[in-house]
Amino acid sequence: MARIALSQMVQAPVAAVFAAASDFANAPTRIKDIVRVEMLTPGPVGVGTKFKETRVMFKKEATETMEVTAFEPNAAYELSARSCGAEFKTRFAFAPVGDATRIDVTVTTRAVSLFAKLFTPLGFLMKGMLRKCMVRDLEQLRDSIEGKTA
Repeated sequence: MARIALSQMVQAPVAAVFAAASDFANAPTRIKDIVRVEMLTPGPVGVGTKFKETRVMFKKEATETMEVTAFEPNAAYELSARSCGAEFKTRFAFAPVGDATRIDVTVTTRAVSLFAKLFTPLGFLMKGMLRKCMVRDLEQLRDSIEGKTA
């Protein structure tokens, strides 16, 4: 199982940061690599919410179906997805630090298909690229919330 952990400070209160980060339908307005989001379940976001996210990866569009598997308002949420024979779980935790908010993100992957298990030793190659993508996403989310423009 591979694991990536990173953090990002945002100069805004937890409620505002959590609201923006969990507003999946409007993610393309905040994160440039996300080109489209299709909500698959109606109503407010919570456990069981599903959506398709299309983003540019390696100069090509890729679409994944995400499901919210944990949801604690203004505290944390978890997204799960299956892709390329692997299961991905991404946990976002939000903590106040003075007037700011720290976002802690943990991504874990687990090979579930034989093909993915055979290529597990090469996972370190993808880990660096995934980490760079996550850092860029968090920086763009921060800039959007703080009102900065690229």
